[in-house]
Amino acid sequence: MQQPTIILVRPQMGENIGGAARAMWNFGLDRMRLVDPRDGWPNPRAVALASGAGRLLDEAGLYGDVKDAIADCTHVYATTARVRGLTKPVMSPEQAMAEARAVTEAGGKVGIMFGPERAGLENEDVARARAIITVPVNPEFFSLNLAQCVLLTAYEWRRQTAEAQPAPDIERAAAIEVEKLGDHFVEKLSTAGFFFPETKAPGMKLALRNMLSRLALTRADVQIFHGMLRQLTRTQPPRKPDDSDA
Repeated sequence: MQQPTIILVRPQMGENIGGAARAMWNFGLDRMRLVDPRDGWPNPRAVALASGAGRLLDEAGLYGDVKDAIADCTHVYATTARVRGLTKPVMSPEQAMAEARAVTEAGGKVGIMFGPERAGLENEDVARARAIITVPVNPEFFSLNLAQCVLLTAYEWRRQTAEAQPAPDIERAAAIEVEKLGDHFVEKLSTAGFFFPETKAPGMKLALRNMLSRLALTRADVQIFHGMLRQLTRTQPPRKPDDSDA
């Protein structure tokens, strides 16, 4: 499947570029573009922070302005904490990446823009996007680190597109097996005097069976419980004297 291109617009710190690359690669994204990075390119600090995702930096495209960086994209998103008064759809990362998946499946090419650390994207950048992605953060502290913002979006892309893993083959206990386990519990607990006072015994036994039925036990679980009950109620052999008893 075609994947989105992550576009860092005028990033200021190499460390954040490296952190963004690492966040991208955590979730399988490897297409990065840089627009006019403040400290030039390549940047050794970015490599140091990429931590195994250096290939993304080696292959990152370098552009002089936003217009050229998004020229081949059919669907562009702008990430920002502020709507800016521009009339555009505003989406959460989850909503945007669900739409992005549909776009890529139809043959489109998605670009996602992230602004510089200090002030974010400018209105001229946002105006070139089809929609805005915003995260429902604390309105009293809405500033997100660049790499954190990239990670949130990359995670949602991965979640929307990753194939569901098949559930492990678990042999669940049949109802009759759970019923017999309940009988075993009742037998051993009755012998131990647990169901007291007698007037409350029926309710306590009902609660016990209700609990067991809620547990979604496997056959192995049932066998473990049976073994535990047998061991706990087994008569212990007399302790042999040792030197400390002399």
